Amino acid sequence: MITLTDNAQKALGRFINGAEKPIAGLRIGVSGGGCSGLQYSMNLVETKADGDLEVAFPELTVFVDPESAPKLAGLTVDFIDSIDGSGFKFENPNATNSCGCGKSFAA
Repeated sequence: MITLTDNAQKALGRFINGAEKPIAGLRIGVSGGGCSGLQYSMNLVETKADGDLEVAFPELTVFVDPESAPKLAGLTVDFIDSIDGSGFKFENPNATNSCGCGKSFAA
């Protein structure tokens, strides 16, 4: 359903290890907003929400709410660290349009 590249998993591992509270996993979702109509959300969470789908990786679990799941099917999340900046990059086969920043899309 969702793929996290090795770079994304390493970056998330650093964030989890630096967290002040115990982290159950990463919640990825979609909400209305952004310049293309939908935007990604990513949050480290302490607990799984009722109904969340789970995608297990070696060092962490990703949680996805049932409403976001169809829009995120096939999503690849990468972490880019370059001279131009650092951050997560989303490649979504369901996106029919996306903005220049890569954090907003239409489906």
